[in-house]
Amino acid sequence: MQSSKSSRDNFSGKLGIIAATAGSAIGLGNIWRFPYILGENGGGAFLLIYLLFVLIIGVPVMISEFLIGRKAQLNVFGAFRKLAPGQHWYLIGVMGVGAAFLILAFYSVVAGWTLHYVYLSLTNAMSGHTPSEIMAVFEQVQNTKLLSIAWTLLFMGGTAYIVRSGIEKGIERYAKVLMPALLLIIIALNIRSVTLDGASEGLAFLFNPDFSKITSDVVLEALGQAFFSLSIGMGVIVTYGSYIKKDESLGGTALSVSLADTIIALLAGVAIFPAAFAFGMEPDQGPGLVFVTLPNIFNQMTGGYVFGLLFFVLLSIAALTSSISLLEVVVAYFTEELKLRRKQATWIAAGIIAILGIFCALNDSVFGAFDYVSSNILLPLGGLLVVIFVCWIMEKTAPRGEIEADGKKARYYGWFVFIIKFLAPIAIALVFLHGLGWL
Repeated sequence: MQSSKSSRDNFSGKLGIIAATAGSAIGLGNIWRFPYILGENGGGAFLLIYLLFVLIIGVPVMISEFLIGRKAQLNVFGAFRKLAPGQHWYLIGVMGVGAAFLILAFYSVVAGWTLHYVYLSLTNAMSGHTPSEIMAVFEQVQNTKLLSIAWTLLFMGGTAYIVRSGIEKGIERYAKVLMPALLLIIIALNIRSVTLDGASEGLAFLFNPDFSKITSDVVLEALGQAFFSLSIGMGVIVTYGSYIKKDESLGGTALSVSLADTIIALLAGVAIFPAAFAFGMEPDQGPGLVFVTLPNIFNQMTGGYVFGLLFFVLLSIAALTSSISLLEVVVAYFTEELKLRRKQATWIAAGIIAILGIFCALNDSVFGAFDYVSSNILLPLGGLLVVIFVCWIMEKTAPRGEIEADGKKARYYGWFVFIIKFLAPIAIALVFLHGLGWL
């Protein structure tokens, strides 16, 4: 049933791996969700806890997913079936493929909004609008169903166009262009934001921890954000791991990707909070921070037209790099398990997801259900089962042998085993219970 190893596409090298995998992790979750979650939970103290969880929990779990994919050299479904033949662990793969379908369905709708805001920014359509008028624009985008559907379909078409060309000639090639572009744009926004009068208040909010704001809910929110922002539990890291050559360091790659993901999230905060404080906006505006608060700021800012356009282009690039990885999870399954040609598999998968996206655009309840099931059930449960699988199911030498396949001794291996045997399962279980409202 599996494709021959020699016929499989691979990343060409470390830069391609980091660009593509970091692109998966760096999405709307970093630039849209992370700043407002940080704003709602007290700023700097939340940031410190988040960084701790990324290092202690996120990196070891990412290594676990990488090693499963690279050892099996198969899609997320085929990998578990190969490594645990005759057992039911392949259901983790089923969950991963299912999560990719559901996440990309509602994610493509939000990504479509970002494309519409690029258009609005390009045409200067929000210039001179009052705050209430800008809020009305956002509500109109959400409520005009045909408009949402059109942008959703356009976004999915662009995602499919990139994925259809394969790993090295498609995903890697575009990631090497999109990721530097994303970084340059966010640095330009940072420079403008921190040079505004009153920006120091926003920087203080971001980097000065106020531990009086820390509650058990804030800690769990930070843990959940660290887990979800790294694309863990959705099949992406296992799938990308299967394209990593044996001479690449899995530990080094996981650390590099996590650092890149975290740096972009921080830079997004630096772009947003100094500007918000400079213009007297509240930092805890929820999702409306990006689509309502920031357009208000750009209207008041010298050079606001340029920086507003750059910001929404940034959002669109971040959405695209993540959607590429999610679509690849499904395409890898279709090509290796259903034996479809890559181009055929890509357009079929994109078509199915686009149809689901239309339902999300038409019905807020469907959108919410897809978000809830994937975020609160499939992802944490998948991540929990992955770490259990690596330490308790794979043969004793398999994890270490795969981690050290690059020929270098993994001095961190003892800590890695301790974390994924004991700490990670407890942490992910807490995220799971918190997401379900049981904690």
